[in-house]
Amino acid sequence: MPDSTDPMAARAEKLRAIREQGLDPYPHHFQRTHTAEQIGERFAELEEAETVAVAGRLRSLRPMGKTTFGHLEDASGRVQLYLRRDDLGEAYPLVKLLDLGDLVGARGKVFRTRSGEISVRVAELVLLAKTLRPMPVVKEKDGQVFDAFTDREARYRWRYLDLMVNPETRDVFRRRAGTIRALRRYLDAHEFLEVETPVLQVVYGGALARPFRTHHNVLDCDLYLRIAEELPLKKLLVGGLERVYELGRVFRNEGVDRHHNPEFTLLEFYWAYADYRDAMDLVEDLFRTVAREVTGGLLLPQRAITDGEEGPARERPAIDLEPPFARRPMLALIREVTGADVLAMSDGALRTLAVELGGALPGSPPRGKLIERIFDLAVVPNLIAPTFVIDHPKVVSPLAKAHRETPDALVERFELFIGGQEFVNAFTELNDPHEQRRRFEEQRELREAGEAETHPLDEDFLRALEQGMPPAAGVGIGVDRLVMLLTGATAIKDVLLFPHMRTLEGEGLGEEDRVAHREGDREGDRE
Repeated sequence: MPDSTDPMAARAEKLRAIREQGLDPYPHHFQRTHTAEQIGERFAELEEAETVAVAGRLRSLRPMGKTTFGHLEDASGRVQLYLRRDDLGEAYPLVKLLDLGDLVGARGKVFRTRSGEISVRVAELVLLAKTLRPMPVVKEKDGQVFDAFTDREARYRWRYLDLMVNPETRDVFRRRAGTIRALRRYLDAHEFLEVETPVLQVVYGGALARPFRTHHNVLDCDLYLRIAEELPLKKLLVGGLERVYELGRVFRNEGVDRHHNPEFTLLEFYWAYADYRDAMDLVEDLFRTVAREVTGGLLLPQRAITDGEEGPARERPAIDLEPPFARRPMLALIREVTGADVLAMSDGALRTLAVELGGALPGSPPRGKLIERIFDLAVVPNLIAPTFVIDHPKVVSPLAKAHRETPDALVERFELFIGGQEFVNAFTELNDPHEQRRRFEEQRELREAGEAETHPLDEDFLRALEQGMPPAAGVGIGVDRLVMLLTGATAIKDVLLFPHMRTLEGEGLGEEDRVAHREGDREGDRE
């Protein structure tokens, strides 16, 4: 076999040699009987008693004369393979054509080597997939990892490599799946009905955010990817489904940072005849229940934040969900930190205060944006222990019901902050169709004045409200952020299997494919 310093060329040459031997390097099927974990757990009954069949990725190969030791890794862990010429016979030359990362199946008896390691004495070896690219090199010795695959951008961009070589990444996504199961189990137990609502919408709504727009060729109309699940779910309250929830993807045309991704998972639930106080009680219990189920406790360690690979680490305190969550009015929190009564201040004074806090906004932002900016800068970083921030200004909450005690200025709304990050946004829902129309019209005036993130006027939703919607509480929970909390992750990309990244040269569709897709769209229109 020609010698080559190009690892991909060397692997391609091995692939050719395998095919020349009449072997299929990509067979259709392999019947596995045991996982690596099951062999370890059941070793006493399996030892030399029956033939087992294992399958997975080769993580090590150590030739020693007529014997080769290797480690096979599957989703449950690793097991050692004992590959001996006398056992494999004419199949032994295949071992020399294997590389780290190849997927193999092995059948044989289980035994313990002289060094005490549980192993499979391989009598039959099957190549299941020949890898043509080398996997990242991760060296281990005595349980210590060297040269780990830690480049953040590479791990996010090629998540399959991250999962392949970093077991802790696989654990994060197992915990994510457990979190979603626990959320569903809790709401199902409280008699909420899971439903599905449209992702493509004629009118986007339910939040103040910029949407993604697309075009439906056959209907010849623009549609929007939903920015929230709220308005369709409230229509279901009108129809008589009194407790509903949806757990799905939403899309916002916004920036990407440590806490934001344009595509994320949102849980929203709506509860007829309840208000935001009832919702606070339920959310607090839900967070504790899910944390216990997913992590086994209520004290959640948080990893240190590092600014860049070489930046200094900033320690983050553990989060304790055991004590009662604080409930603090937004305006009182702002006043404690800044001494300012923001509702009584002029727009100019609000802008000045925002600038002093280091957060100037471009143009002439509306009062609501300025108040939110002041709150984000002055208060949010200090909200480490779980805190419900209640009673928000009406001007920033067009879908929330007016506060019973201060109806002209405030609404019944809360946000839950933990560790300086927002996790939940909830209202006593506005169900007066005339007041809702007036709020929508205020939003339209803001949009006409140049404010991009406003709520559009939705006539179909107003029509539904005119049929009568019961008083209700509505809650939205950022699932990705909840997973961050439960895993100690420092960035939302750490808990997304496929976070959005800038496209590299050579990725995505080439020009010829883009032209072909456009022609296909036109052909579909004609049909």
